[in-house]
Amino acid sequence: MSWIVDKSHSSIGFSAKHMMFTTVRGSFTNFDGTVNIDEQNPQNSSVEVTVQLDSITTNDDKRDGHLRSPDFFHVEQHPTMTFKSTSIEGSDSNHFKLHGDLTIKGETHPIVLNVTKEGAGKHPFTGGQVLAYSAEGTINRKDWGLNWNVALEAGGWLVSDQIKLTIEAELVEQPAAVAAEAETTASVTA
Repeated sequence: MSWIVDKSHSSIGFSAKHMMFTTVRGSFTNFDGTVNIDEQNPQNSSVEVTVQLDSITTNDDKRDGHLRSPDFFHVEQHPTMTFKSTSIEGSDSNHFKLHGDLTIKGETHPIVLNVTKEGAGKHPFTGGQVLAYSAEGTINRKDWGLNWNVALEAGGWLVSDQIKLTIEAELVEQPAAVAAEAETTASVTA
């Protein structure tokens, strides 16, 4: 069954340490995702997400501008970040590890997200089915060439290498006609 990420009820967040001790949080506000769930064989399910990097926000315009610059994401040359799942580990459909490839600035590396199914139900206004998942993971930003930093006088670094990811995703069942059209388009372009 095919699902799309409901952006208005979902979030893609991250956090990093500033000066080795303060946690600074941010998020991306513009992203799209599709999830295909094989209920009979969950290991055959898949996830694809595209994030518009210029939508980054940390509640500080100067910092956001720096994160968009060539020092970090270089959004003029690399406007998107993508995630494509490669496998699912675990037999419990409510808690599992989602393995996938994360691409930033043309660099692709594997990551693992710990996923929890938060619930399922019928949308009160549309009548469509809705699923909710949360996911967490940690990456080393330097694996993707996000190397900028400043050494601190007392030792250590201004920005941590380890970045924590936090995702809340509400999925909306994709109508069968739209899903069939997407599959047809995919097979024609493949």
